[in-house]
This record gives sequence, C-alpha cells and structure tokens, in this order.
Amino acid sequence: MYNSKITGLGYYVPENVVTNNDLKNFMDTSDEWIQERTGIKERRWIDPKTEDTTAIMGAKAAKIAIERSGLTKDDIDFIVFATLSPDMYFPGGGVQVQDILEMPTIGALDVRNQCSGFIYAMSVADQFIKTGMYKNILVIGSENHSGGLEKSTRGRGVTVIFGDGAGAAVLSRTEEKGKGILSSHLHSEGKHAKELVLEGPSTKRWVPEILEANNADDVSYFPYMNGQFVFKHAVTRFSEAIVEGLQANNLQKEDIDMLIPHQANLRIAQFIQKKFGLSNDQVFNNIMKYGNTTAASVIIALTEAWEKGKIKDNDLVVLAAFGSGFTWGSVVIKW
Repeated sequence: MYNSKITGLGYYVPENVVTNNDLKNFMDTSDEWIQERTGIKERRWIDPKTEDTTAIMGAKAAKIAIERSGLTKDDIDFIVFATLSPDMYFPGGGVQVQDILEMPTIGALDVRNQCSGFIYAMSVADQFIKTGMYKNILVIGSENHSGGLEKSTRGRGVTVIFGDGAGAAVLSRTEEKGKGILSSHLHSEGKHAKELVLEGPSTKRWVPEILEANNADDVSYFPYMNGQFVFKHAVTRFSEAIVEGLQANNLQKEDIDMLIPHQANLRIAQFIQKKFGLSNDQVFNNIMKYGNTTAASVIIALTEAWEKGKIKDNDLVVLAAFGSGFTWGSVVIKW
C-alpha cells in the first residue's frame, strides 16, 4: 500500500478587506464586541464587481498549489472539492475547476461537510492514493459566504464570523514509509444538525414554495447558529479527534510540532491549546485576518504556516476541524 504526501500548497483570498468597524455601517456592533467573542479583526468578502466565485477562487488557489508541487495540470488524476457554498445548487465546484483549469476529463468529487469539509476531502483523497487508484489528487476548500449572509443587526451573530477564500493542496503518491498522511479520523452526530444550519433552499422549501411565499421575513435562507451549544461541543470534539489521531499512531501530545485547528473561533483554538499544553509556536491561527472560511479555513491556515516556515521536514502536523452536521475529524501528517 502506498502513502500520500502533500507536495503543493496554495491559497487565495479576495482583495476586499472588511474590518469590524466597516460592519458598523449596516449593523449594531463594535470592534470590541466582535474581538472579545471571536478574536476576529477583519475578513475578506468578495467584491461583486470582480470575477471571484467559489469555483474561481478554488481554481486560483489550485494553480498555485500545482505549480509549487512541480507538476502540471495534466498530471492531476482527480479533484476533491469541499464547500458549503457552491456557485450553483448543482453541478458542484469540482467540475467547474476541471473546466477553468482546462484539465483532462478526470473525475471530480464534491464534499459537503462544511467546516470539516477539508478534513473529509483529505481523507477521501488519501484513500484513493493509498489503494493505488490515483497518483496525484487536487484537494480544494473554497467558500463564498458573503453572498449569503444577512447583513443586518438581526443576522450579526453569524455574519460577523464568516469570510471568503480558498485553499488547495496537491496530494501525491509516495513509497516512503512513515511520511505523509499517517491517519485520518472522521465522525458525525446528526441529532444536533439544526444547531448550525441553513434550511433553505431545500426540497422542504423548494422553488415553487419560494416563489409563492416571497416572504422577506423568512430567515430560513440565512445561516442559523446556536453559538453556545456549538462552542461547548466543538471544544469536546476537537480534543477527542486530536487524541484519537495521536493514539492511532502511538504518539503523545508532546510529539505535536504544529496543530492547525479549523478557524471557527479564536477562543476555541485557545481553549484547545491550553488543554494540550501547546506553545504559541505549536498552534497556528489566522482567523484574526480572515474570519471563518469554513471548508477553506484549515487549508488556508496550513498554507500560511508553511509559507512562514513554521512547518519543516519531519514535523508532526495535526489538522482538526468541527462544524455543522455535527461533523468533525482529524488528519495526522508526518511532513
């Protein structure tokens, strides 16, 4: 059986910076209120005047990752695209990237696991490579939140948190033992699905009903989050996923060189850091600059950490995420 290793990383975020003070123009909030609760100072939102979409941002990040891998687009065998905000209800973003990058007629798979989407996507790609089916797989996480947020005081509890952006990794086959992805661990608990949800549009509230109702007060088309409930479960499941990954590889928390947590809330990341006794040099956070970019958050943070030289050869890197569904998981990597 083969191993899979990351050979290229890239990310892209829109140029349009939206600070906490900018949000005061259309909702009752403050920089102090947002930073105290989330740690976020600013986020990137797509400027509608630009070409950026979920798929286009994903393609931009992918170009960088492919170039850094030393491969060409024609060397990629498969695409796994993670997002909760595809450009269209269907088809998904994977086939759009295949077209944008003018790639061969390779397969493209979409993963809809929200904040844990990139963890799930990496696990899927890893299995394809381990079994020998594919040699090089492009894994993308991309989100356009800003187009679907309720930009008002009513929606501020969710809107202040989310940003737009994309990241990509090239996962490649290696026969080197003990390097690359050591293991991945995935979980879900659907009974809590409605604590972090966007109910419409859906087959429960489909096109005829939407057109007939045309109700401006119908909030089902905006994201809903029970923040305290999500926070409580997130810190528990984050910890469990990290411990599970370490135990599966006979490792201890002291062996972690870099933890890349999903950038949901800086307070969650700080809680996990303290619980595991990790230093600031062992945990990378960038939610302060980008907000929560959902399926893109882990890969953007991983790429930035690598670019800054915080991840080196033979480092033990742990990726962990928790989000809507509830779904959560971890990936353990020997760099």
